Amino acid sequence: MKKIVTMGEIMLRLSTPDNEKFIQADEFDVNYGGGEANVAVSCANYGHSAEFVTAVPDNELGECALAALKKYGVKTCHVAKCGERLGIYYLETGAAMRPSKVVYDRAHSSITTATAKDFDFDAIFKDCDWFHFTGITPAVSDSAADLTEAALKAAKKHGVTVSCDLNFRKKLWTSEKAQKVMTKLMKYVDVCIGNEEDAELVLGFKPGNTDVTSGELELAGYKSIFEQMVKKFKFKYAISSLRVSHSASDNGWSACIYNGETKEFYHSREYRISPIVDRVGGGDSFAGGVICGFLDGKDFKTALEFGVAASALKHTIPGDFNLVSRKEVEALAGGDGSGRVQR
Repeated sequence: MKKIVTMGEIMLRLSTPDNEKFIQADEFDVNYGGGEANVAVSCANYGHSAEFVTAVPDNELGECALAALKKYGVKTCHVAKCGERLGIYYLETGAAMRPSKVVYDRAHSSITTATAKDFDFDAIFKDCDWFHFTGITPAVSDSAADLTEAALKAAKKHGVTVSCDLNFRKKLWTSEKAQKVMTKLMKYVDVCIGNEEDAELVLGFKPGNTDVTSGELELAGYKSIFEQMVKKFKFKYAISSLRVSHSASDNGWSACIYNGETKEFYHSREYRISPIVDRVGGGDSFAGGVICGFLDGKDFKTALEFGVAASALKHTIPGDFNLVSRKEVEALAGGDGSGRVQR
């Protein structure tokens, strides 16, 4: 069992039931989630020691968010109780050709005002094997960006492997701001995860022919982007999930990886996911699966296949968290995608 620490924001998710539009909804389904929190839940489900570092308000909603994590075995012993409020996001789940929509209400949330003084990073990273963050956390505020950098410096001081999911969110910051902040953080990163849009908007790499909306994947474009990223930032691995959107309810799902040491490029098996139950958290479940594969000591191709299978299964589960077991992921990765009743 390895120890992984993730750091970011956990939010209250309010989603419309039964694929309703916001204007139709008289009530919302309640869940909790957030990029790094979702990764922590995945790794805990697979048997690793997972800890989530964040800041939440010292009230009942903050406690509810932490309880949602503790329920699945995620440790929360270094969570700061500070700030004004828990962030919220509203989700309208799409179907067929109607896309899902997200509305954020997270201004002045606890994580946006937290500082490095609120955390004991030496204690947090003691005996830690892996640290994961996303581009969402530095995007929420300048203070959170400084906090992320402080955590990265501490992680490297303790010899921890670092992964980052670039996760560009245009509702949180501009591409220009993202590049200014994230480029500075990449020197701490060993494993970089992000699709072609993230690579361009967050790091400034111009993609080749990588249009996933066309229904075809031009893998040479991804290989070129990865080579550029590894050359500039010295990543050990550059990774991208590959989503071919036939509709909001019907996606092709695979991934590719580039080994910075051996210069090998590998494309995984592709899954056809239809119908999709909930795609929110799909990328996080992919990152969590790949990280688990590496923590298990798997080779990079097998780790990628584990991540793709895990995230394919996540698309069948409501909510942000991926709640499948290691056994279920291994069964799908091994070729059993029949969906037959298990008796």
